[in-house]
Amino acid sequence: MSAARDHNLRNLLAPEQLRARLERESGERITLSFYRYVLLHEVVALRNELYTEWEALSVLGRVYLAGEGINAQISLPTSNVERFRKLVDDRPEFRGVPFKIAVDGTAASFLKLTIKAKKKLVADGLTDGAFDVTNVGEHLTASAFNDRMAAGATVVDMRNNYESVIGHFEGALLPKADKFHGALKEVVERLAGQQAEPVLLYCTGGIRCEKASAYLKHHGFSNVGQLHGGIIDYAHQVKREGLDNRFKGRNFVFDGRMAERISEDVVSTCMQCGVVSDRIANCLEESCNLLLVQCEACATKYNDCCSPSCREIHQLPGAVQHAWRKGRVTRSTLTKAISDPDELRQRIREEEELLALNGTLHPELTSITSRPISAP
Repeated sequence: MSAARDHNLRNLLAPEQLRARLERESGERITLSFYRYVLLHEVVALRNELYTEWEALSVLGRVYLAGEGINAQISLPTSNVERFRKLVDDRPEFRGVPFKIAVDGTAASFLKLTIKAKKKLVADGLTDGAFDVTNVGEHLTASAFNDRMAAGATVVDMRNNYESVIGHFEGALLPKADKFHGALKEVVERLAGQQAEPVLLYCTGGIRCEKASAYLKHHGFSNVGQLHGGIIDYAHQVKREGLDNRFKGRNFVFDGRMAERISEDVVSTCMQCGVVSDRIANCLEESCNLLLVQCEACATKYNDCCSPSCREIHQLPGAVQHAWRKGRVTRSTLTKAISDPDELRQRIREEEELLALNGTLHPELTSITSRPISAP
């Protein structure tokens, strides 16, 4: 394939053009996800073939391919679902892979199609061959998961801390780590001495539990179960079979919806003021972009930012913002989410006091705004 052809196998439109294109669509879309651990060859070539085929069906979403398999979160017009199912099944390595339909699948979730060839489907920070990834835990239905939970098994959330904060299973062990490889090690440490006890793992759609269960078994845990299909499929099974819903709150998702409601319970509080809320958001100051739980009132007060200092920058003209950000490291490259609400609230109090005293939290802006600034 020529370099020019390969260049065109990716999105070339600006976000506002993508939004306008999506708004022009007349039919409904469905959001779904699927994954499969399977040996793949010529991953880059496969990536290019899938992009061509799926773009033709107006598929949007985020897809990762690696030598170990595929992990896809996508949306597509409901009118194209059958054709897409056939395309997937026409490839022997993906044939019959279960589709997990989003609980709130009609809302806008993605703007573009991104398919990436990666080294691993899930960044676990582990050396290839460190353990047998095929020796996984027992896959459990929602009913079986509920039964074992009721029998006293230890339930472990294998998601990141910013995901579990807005929703989780009752009584679950919630790792404090904000990355998967950190959660793996933390769980083994916190469950030390309980290798013979029953352990239940769950995550969003199931893919992280595949590796997590194998990792626990490698470390001597002999009775490991995992929620098949993850929280997404659990919610569908609960509704379809009339089961007791043991998941409380919202399920964090990695797309434009941010979260989908699984139960009416609200298990979190606004990280800025402490009021009960499970509204998840990103700080809109571009060099911050940190995730936080933020109620509607604080979103208005802080202009959709995490703090007065970010609000001050976000309110500046675009050219000034661009000049201020030049050379700065984006905070979310270091950590994705705010993990200490008390520390954030203290920071907000201190910044509000300084702002009232000095009129600015960024004295360096004086030198930026005093010189001519061209648009970026």
